Amino acid sequence: MTSPPVLLVIAHGSRDPRHAATVHALVRRVRAVRPDVRVETGFLDFNVPSVQGVLESLETEGVRDVVALPLLLTRAFHAKADIPAVLADAPPRLRIRQAEVLGPSPLLLSALERRLYEAGLTPADKSSTGVVLASAGSSDPEAIAVIAEIAREWRHTGWCAVRPAFASASLPRTEDAVRELRELGCARVAVAPYVLAPGHLPDRIARGAERADVLADVLGPSPEVARVLLERYDEARTPALAAAVGA
Repeated sequence: MTSPPVLLVIAHGSRDPRHAATVHALVRRVRAVRPDVRVETGFLDFNVPSVQGVLESLETEGVRDVVALPLLLTRAFHAKADIPAVLADAPPRLRIRQAEVLGPSPLLLSALERRLYEAGLTPADKSSTGVVLASAGSSDPEAIAVIAEIAREWRHTGWCAVRPAFASASLPRTEDAVRELRELGCARVAVAPYVLAPGHLPDRIARGAERADVLADVLGPSPEVARVLLERYDEARTPALAAAVGA
């Protein structure tokens, strides 16, 4: 029986040790859900192992099929340029398919709500609570448009209001969105970080949430994120849905 392709989770990397720890916790959850799939982790920067190092090791072992999955919520520069460039330098005997980024997905909205409820809200609070959907930010207009659309969709699930905010590159900032929701008349304001792991930009989001009533945790190794990750893997391993990199 043919083994399924190796799943290579590609994370950005960070000098903040919480980042790698969170990535590894998510990968452990994925392995627990799908023990039949070999899951490896590679980092673009700051942490080891590097993506290139993992690919070279897999090729040496005799692995031939790999699904490379960007651990990203939006399709911006890293997904469009950095990761394809790294994969283009992979050992030629590897057949690599690049999966889509994780977002948008209804499961990620479920994960955001899970984090808000863990932070103290209840479903009964939705109609009186304004939410700031706080993302890292990007200079890519496609990524910014996706965040704005997620905020619009999330508003229709019963929240008093939902506003997007960005920690870098774009406006508004988290503190500006918190203030706007206060002025709108929401009884309470919650900040939901639309980020996967702790680090410099999530810390900036937290500082911007000082005047909010509730600050949720990052998405991290939530079961919903693990499910989305495996959905993207399954989509990419189907030849009809994804072309091999360099083919």
